[in-house]
Amino acid sequence: MSGTPARTAADTATSDVVCLGESMVTFLPSQPGRLADVPSFGRGIGGAESNVACALAKAGHRAAWVSRVGADGFGDHLVDAISAYGVDTSAVRRDPARPTGIYFRTATDRAADVHEVAYYRAGSAASAMSPANVPREALLAGRVLHLSGITAALSADCLALLRELTAPRPGRPLVSFDVNHRPGLWRGGDASPDVLLDLARGADLVFVGEDEAQEAWGVVGAEAIRAALPEPAVLVVKRGPDGAMVFSRLRPGAGSSASPGADSVTDVPALRVDVVAPVGAGDAFAAGFLSATLRGLPVRDRARHGHLMAAAVLTVPGDLTDPPARDRADHLAALDDAAWGRLRLGPGWTGDDTEVRST
Repeated sequence: MSGTPARTAADTATSDVVCLGESMVTFLPSQPGRLADVPSFGRGIGGAESNVACALAKAGHRAAWVSRVGADGFGDHLVDAISAYGVDTSAVRRDPARPTGIYFRTATDRAADVHEVAYYRAGSAASAMSPANVPREALLAGRVLHLSGITAALSADCLALLRELTAPRPGRPLVSFDVNHRPGLWRGGDASPDVLLDLARGADLVFVGEDEAQEAWGVVGAEAIRAALPEPAVLVVKRGPDGAMVFSRLRPGAGSSASPGADSVTDVPALRVDVVAPVGAGDAFAAGFLSATLRGLPVRDRARHGHLMAAAVLTVPGDLTDPPARDRADHLAALDDAAWGRLRLGPGWTGDDTEVRST
């Protein structure tokens, strides 16, 4: 009918967020030390995008994970474990010819010199994802499509898929992109970390750490990162213990060619946290920020929800945990600046009967 507005992704969404990417079975050390010295490992799950999906599902959102896994026991475990968080895994495909990826890691911070990760993901089922074999209708079924630079590094086909999904087009979901630069994955071939910059320029919402921007692109400082990435409507620059700086503006819509307008810059301090294990915080931050974005909260509160969900993960041994109850997180996110700055969160702080400390 003439004059009828075009239907947008939000109008037809069956999920709040769809997350695309590889998840692997993770073997976690029983004690600190070199991989050569650790006597045993516990089994978990690991994958930036599935971590985000699990956190969002636990926070009460409709989350879906799209990927490929092997037709093997590890694939069974991944699908069952991620489904148990309440994530829709109906679009995960099984590959009878390729295995599910696995990896081992030490207990130290990823940024530490002694940190080790041993990946066994070459030729994995997920590395064979391509525009031809990933169900397009599932990817476009959410209000938000969340992607990561890790996927782009897995293979030429995976990179082609991400190029297609970040290409501007009318009616697409809001595209969220976490740069997630992993230097160990960018070895050989025609691709380089520079492609992450191109992919980020096609997204609507981008998460990037100051440290990874410097390592990948040689760009130093939040303002310089924004200058290198002027296109996304929202750019979240993660600054470690200094918090997050959010550059945001309104633009006509995803896929628009209109010139960007002036930025609003919001600097949100990080929380003080008694860290148990420094893994999974970036994925949790993205999940918290996306959760608050879906709820239409102000930019400051979006970043604060990111910090709160990251603090939940930082105070447990693994990559995933239950987030704080929504009303509790909302209460903390609404504190005035002085009260926010006095918070100190430690193990168990997300429990309903646990008092949050102020200093």
